[in-house]
Amino acid sequence: MTEAVTPPSPLDPPSFPTQKPGSASGAITPEDVRDGAVVALLLGAAGLLLGLLWLWLAPRVQYVSNGEAVFLRNSESEARIASDGTFFLLSLGLGVLSAVGTFLWRRAGGVPLVIGLAVGSVFGALVGWRFGLWLGPSSDLVAAAKQAGKGVPFDAPLELLAHGALLAWPMTAVLLHLGLTAVWTPRDPDPEPVFAWSGPYQAPTTPPADAAPSAPEAPRA
Repeated sequence: MTEAVTPPSPLDPPSFPTQKPGSASGAITPEDVRDGAVVALLLGAAGLLLGLLWLWLAPRVQYVSNGEAVFLRNSESEARIASDGTFFLLSLGLGVLSAVGTFLWRRAGGVPLVIGLAVGSVFGALVGWRFGLWLGPSSDLVAAAKQAGKGVPFDAPLELLAHGALLAWPMTAVLLHLGLTAVWTPRDPDPEPVFAWSGPYQAPTTPPADAAPSAPEAPRA
């Protein structure tokens, strides 16, 4: 016994092949997660470079001791503000390099790559800040004054008074990377329409009701 099969109607929407889970375009793959983790680790390690450059380029504040107390050698010096500005500018430069380097490495972008860029930049800024303080002069002013001697100026420890400068690297990296991705990444083609237009609907023609039925032809001898 065979089952009756209804032929498809031309007005029915076309059927699409079923997709397997995770096969849709734009899905996050393990390779994307791996790339984001690599970016985060590299930028975190680059924080050591930030600390070295900050220690090398930042202006120094100097103290002097009279044997009883420690004073600023130049009370009108703007070296502390310049030290924050140096850290801020270095962070901006590293943010630009991070965004451009990540984009050139993976032009397709993706959410894991942006997250890795943001997390790695924040961690790199923190590492650079603490590493610069650790490499710089000692924060024990009393011991430093005794070691320098009376009336001999000595360098003050590095300080980052404006902690908002820690956000310069991650904000620059993420915003610039998103801009580069939006402008230069090739976009996916537009999906095909679900219902194709095939012209106006026309009802099937039926013979008029008053038309006489045709007589059957007589059999020939």
